[in-house]
Amino acid sequence: MASIFTKIVRGELPSYKIAEDDRFFAFLDIRPMSKGHTLVVPKEEIDYFFDLDDDHLSGVMVFAGKVSRAIESVVSCRRVGVAVVGLEVPHAHVHLIPITRMSDMNFGRPPVKMSDEELEELAARIRTAYNG
Repeated sequence: MASIFTKIVRGELPSYKIAEDDRFFAFLDIRPMSKGHTLVVPKEEIDYFFDLDDDHLSGVMVFAGKVSRAIESVVSCRRVGVAVVGLEVPHAHVHLIPITRMSDMNFGRPPVKMSDEELEELAARIRTAYNG
């Protein structure tokens, strides 16, 4: 059965898309740790991040770097933190989280509340800033 991320990549479920190329897809997390929290996934459904072949493993990080620069140009933050956890969805993915302090990367915190309109407006701004 396809993961929720595969369904998003295929367009079967809606998302706040940021960027896409032939191998990777980036979209806003709907339960963000901070405004601009983005998920980057390979289009190929592979459960464990470190089961990605070397080409995909390096490629996802290059793609994530481009997305992070777009996030930084739109969202006020000191940096974009990177996390690979991989327990919540059985599809390899990278979290890009705008942060100003270490505690901003605490996955135990409640998500930031954002309306659909706020998420769509933010996604549009980051998408415009993206220079793939």
